Amino acid sequence: MGDKIKPLGDRVVLEAETKEETTRGGIVLPDTAKEKPQEGRIVATGPGRRLDSGQLVPIEVKVGDKVLYAKYSGTEVKVDDKEYLIVREADILAVLS
Repeated sequence: MGDKIKPLGDRVVLEAETKEETTRGGIVLPDTAKEKPQEGRIVATGPGRRLDSGQLVPIEVKVGDKVLYAKYSGTEVKVDDKEYLIVREADILAVLS
């Protein structure tokens, strides 16, 4: 995937972690009835953000990190029938272990 889409600046590409949700009664909820996930795995990163001085501030997260990101953030894209989310590094709230 890294060869097909390369984020610019302080953006990262995430693959959202999908979880199958089931109600208490055992009914599996379809994707359309679920809230969007807020956890994902980083599959590509940009080089970082440039300060007004021209200095490059590298991105703190790396490919493979599992992260928690802000709800309703980013732009959804589809590459080779897989859905990804492009978000700014500032929309990443935490790295999960």
